[in-house]
Amino acid sequence: MSTKAEILSEIIKSRRSVFPESYTQEEIPRNVIEQILESANYAPTHKLTEPWRFIVIRKETKAKLGAELGNIYKRVIPAEKFLQKKFDSFAQKTTQADVIIAINIQFHEDKVPNWEEIAAVACAVQNMALTAEALNVGAYWSSPPLIDHLGDFLGLEEIEKCYGLFYMGYHNAAPREAKRTPISDKVKWMDE
Repeated sequence: MSTKAEILSEIIKSRRSVFPESYTQEEIPRNVIEQILESANYAPTHKLTEPWRFIVIRKETKAKLGAELGNIYKRVIPAEKFLQKKFDSFAQKTTQADVIIAINIQFHEDKVPNWEEIAAVACAVQNMALTAEALNVGAYWSSPPLIDHLGDFLGLEEIEKCYGLFYMGYHNAAPREAKRTPISDKVKWMDE
């Protein structure tokens, strides 16, 4: 029988970004999505600000998001840098995913520095990624510069900002090994 630490370590080490081209068209049940989001709610948060705010995008709204990202791309990219393939990829990726979760931060500048809120949301997203892995749901956090222009589409408040899109889908991607250098190369001990 595995210990909690062994199970957790296995999930952490097997988590990988799984991209939409590997997603099947199988629908993720709402209770699975809610379980993934619930795990986000237990991330560390200084002064209990709980800055994470999520918007779940499904069904027909995914196509609207893809169109909006395409429109933003056309608007902000200079004509000489415009790539049709890039433009087309927004509609393609949003269609391939079963669920897209907009990752937003509600800042509390009167309580904690913004970097702490960003760190808390990153921890929340890691909880989501680990839970998705444990539930065999492929996922990855995309953060193209275009997200800076999604505030109106997402209906964000003035103190909120989008920090990415969390694409999810059941998938047929083969497991792959992590590419990491040894932790000993990144740790300095001061214990004498």
